[in-house]
Amino acid sequence: MQKRFFLNTVALGLLLAHTGAAMAQEKFKIGLILPMTGPFASTGKQIEAAARLYMAQNGDTVGGKKVELIVKDDTSAPDVTKRIAQELVVNDKVNVLAGFGLTPLALATAPLATQSKTPMVVMAAATSSITQASPYVVRTSFTLPQAAVAMADWAPNNGIKKVVTLVSDYGPGIDAEKYFKDRMLFNGAQVLDTLRVPMRNPDFAPFLQKVRDLKPDALFVFVPSGAGAALMKQFSERGMDKAGIKLIGTGDITDDDILNSMGDVANGVVTSHHYSASHNSPLNKKFVAAFEKANAGLRPNFMAVGGYDGMRVIYEAAKTTKGGNGEALLNAMKGQLFESPRGPMFIDAQTRDVVHNIYIRKVEKVGGQLFNQEFSTIPDVKDPGKTK
Repeated sequence: MQKRFFLNTVALGLLLAHTGAAMAQEKFKIGLILPMTGPFASTGKQIEAAARLYMAQNGDTVGGKKVELIVKDDTSAPDVTKRIAQELVVNDKVNVLAGFGLTPLALATAPLATQSKTPMVVMAAATSSITQASPYVVRTSFTLPQAAVAMADWAPNNGIKKVVTLVSDYGPGIDAEKYFKDRMLFNGAQVLDTLRVPMRNPDFAPFLQKVRDLKPDALFVFVPSGAGAALMKQFSERGMDKAGIKLIGTGDITDDDILNSMGDVANGVVTSHHYSASHNSPLNKKFVAAFEKANAGLRPNFMAVGGYDGMRVIYEAAKTTKGGNGEALLNAMKGQLFESPRGPMFIDAQTRDVVHNIYIRKVEKVGGQLFNQEFSTIPDVKDPGKTK
């Protein structure tokens, strides 16, 4: 009896161990790597909030598996991002890597995605070349050339013939400068100077003084999400607007997250971008209301929509593959076409990059708050960096 009891106990233990292992395998794991602290923490906060909202609205089970969202703070340091990604792949055995708040962080991780055959959904970083860094990268954010070219087409038709560019000195800024300048010259305008400022702890003052001395019709600007407020403040303090110099740029500078805190200096600033919290569609109105309700009134910005749509792409691919991974999961992400809070968008099956509308917007006060009000639409914009 004792022997039989012992054998039964061992058998039960083995069965429970096997069941536990099976249950562990029945999870669909998403490793979300974001800057949650430091100067770009607002990016991480927006994307995590959007990802959690998507899960709250669409359930935490997909393809028959329980979804586990593992959020890690990379502090905006590429070596930390790479280490975290490696731990998520090797130890946690994630099905997908996602997030990537800045270009250097995405580029640091891309070789690992290739090596481990792990799909990598870029929800924020916007340098054109990121999708070429690994065949496993899929992007749901945007690219700087998409926005820069749209602004370079709008400006010369609206009285802006002479410009200076001012960009943060890293991948997206260099992209913005190049594609804006080339298109402006193509359109017969003049680019008087191209200025680059350090990405971290930038002091815009000496650059803005140089711009004032050059007396362009407009200053075209790109700075990362969250840095626009400091630029606006210094632009105003130097009396640039009173000197007749318009401020234009990509939508990063009038980030919805901090737009109200910029004050009246932001009023009238024209930008080009793929998303505004005031985008006039039923889906976006529902998205904004749900996001604000879940996050103590926080307004979603373009980072949030990149995270929200990224989760949609992951969920739909997981449904198709029944919670799969690797090449099958990647292939199920390609070619997805859907309505986003930003408007219609799809993932180009060849480039794995996002194709969406770009809107020309003007900051206006509506109901006592500042919003990026869209007034012109360029439909189905592919990344100009991949259409040559």
